[in-house]
Amino acid sequence: MLLLLAILCVGAAIFVLGEVATYPERLKARSVRRATDYGHIRVRTSERELMRFRERVLVPAASRLAAIPLKLSPRTSVEAIASKLVAAGLASRLDARGFLAIKGGATIAAGLTGFALGASGSATNALLLTPAFAAIGFIAPDWILTMKMRARREEIRSELPDALDLLAVSVEAGLGFDGAVTKLTEHMSGPLIDEFALTLNEIRVGESRQVALKKMAARVDATELSNFVRAVVQAEQLGISLGRILRVQAADTRLRRQAAAEEKAMKAPIKMLFPTVIFIFPSMFIVVLGPAMLTILKAFK
Repeated sequence: MLLLLAILCVGAAIFVLGEVATYPERLKARSVRRATDYGHIRVRTSERELMRFRERVLVPAASRLAAIPLKLSPRTSVEAIASKLVAAGLASRLDARGFLAIKGGATIAAGLTGFALGASGSATNALLLTPAFAAIGFIAPDWILTMKMRARREEIRSELPDALDLLAVSVEAGLGFDGAVTKLTEHMSGPLIDEFALTLNEIRVGESRQVALKKMAARVDATELSNFVRAVVQAEQLGISLGRILRVQAADTRLRRQAAAEEKAMKAPIKMLFPTVIFIFPSMFIVVLGPAMLTILKAFK
C-alpha cells in the first residue's frame, strides 16, 4: 500500500515537473496558433451545414422563383421593386430579389391549390381554377406591398405637422437645421423620423443637404413632404428665415390633415351605403315581409 502511494506521488511529481518545464513552449505554440487563426470566424458544425444548405438549395431556388415574375411581367424591374420596398419601409428586412421570390412562390402555390381544388370536382374546374388562383397569387404580393406603402405614407403625413413644430422650435432656439433634425430623431419616433434619420446620416457622410432632402421626398412620395423640402431648399437659396418657413409649413400640413380627415368623414356614409343595401336591407325585407308572404301562400293553398 505504501509502495503504491509512493509510486503515485512520484508520478504526480514527474507530471508537475513536465508541465512546468514545457509551459513556455506550450504558451508560445498557443500564441502562434492564436495569431494564425486571427480574423477567422469559427462556425459551428450545425451552422456550417445550415450555410451550405442555404447556398446549395435555398439561394438557387430563390433565384429561380424570382425569375418567374420577371418572365410573366416583362415590365417589372428589380429597381422599381426596390423603390417600392423603400417606400413601404421594408428595405431593411427584404430585398427586391426576395420579394420577387415570394411572389413567384405565391404564384406557384396558389396555382397548385387551385388545381387541387378543381381536380376534386372535374377536369374543367381544374383548368379554370388553376390560372385563376395563380393570378391571385401573382397579384396578392403587389397589392399587399401597395397597401403598406399607402399606410406608411398616411402615417408620415399625420406625423409631419408635429415634426415641423419641433423643428421650428429648435431652429428658433438657435440650432441649425442639422441640429434640429438631430433633436427630432432623439425625441420622436415613427416612419417619418426614420426618414429624417436616414437623411441626416447621408448629410453626415458628405451628401449636400439639398440632395439628401430631395432623396427623402422621392422615397416617400407625399405631397406635404415634397412641399416642405421645396420650401427648405428655397429658403436656403434665398436666405429666408428657416424658422418662419417651418411655422408656415407646419400650419399648412395641419390644415391639410384636417381637410383629409373631413374628406374621409364625408365619404363614410357613401361607403356604408353598399353593405347596407347588400346585407342589411335584404335581412329587413325577410323579417318584415316573410310572415306576410307565408300568410299569402297559405291563403292560396
